[in-house]
Formats: sequence, structure tokens, C-alpha cells
Amino acid sequence: MIEKIEMSGNGYKIEEPFKKYTEKRIGKLDRYLPRGAKKDVVAKVVVSEIGKNKGEKYEISVAMDIPGGKVIAARDECSNVFAGVDLVEAKLMGQIRRYKLEVQPHRQKKNWRNLFIRRK
Repeated sequence: MIEKIEMSGNGYKIEEPFKKYTEKRIGKLDRYLPRGAKKDVVAKVVVSEIGKNKGEKYEISVAMDIPGGKVIAARDECSNVFAGVDLVEAKLMGQIRRYKLEVQPHRQKKNWRNLFIRRK
């Protein structure tokens, strides 16, 4: 679970149900991070109210500071803040997986096969 999640609202008051939901959804993204980067990740969530009428649309943006100077960010607009968190979570998940592939490339199958072949 990501321990450090900072939330702020720009024209939107962060309430307890939204805070719990966001911590649950964004906090579980650490399972996709490389092992060395899990403990020092800081996530910043900003909810902004956009549109002329209050409550019309919300913009949710999340930035994750990963040790080593890497920042992974996603932003989405939605009429429901809870649905917006789900959309941002899906975007972040894909970006984290790409980042993990850059940092830890996959091993090739032929190397593993050579370990178990009996040579004469």
C-alpha cells in the first residue's frame, strides 16, 4: 500500500468517503512497482471543479513521485469523482507497467532452457 498520499481540492472539498476510496484505489498501485521503488513513493491527488455550474464536471489528476526522479502522472475529467478515480487508476497502471519494463527487462526463455539441459 502506498503510505504517502497527499490530497487537495481546488474548488472541491475532500470528504471522508472520497478520501477512503482514493486511498484504497491509488494505494494498491504499489503492487505494480519494482521492488526497490515501493517504499518511498509519494502520490499527489488534486481534484478540481471545472465548468460554469458547480458540480458539473471534475478534473482528477494524480502524480506519483518514484525514487530516482521519475514522475508518473495521469489526468481525467468526469462528472463523478469516484468514476474519475477509477479512470485515472487504469491510466496509471498502464504507465507503471511500462516503467517497470524499462527498469527491469524480461529474461529470455533460452537462458532458462540452457540451465536444465543435460550436456554430454
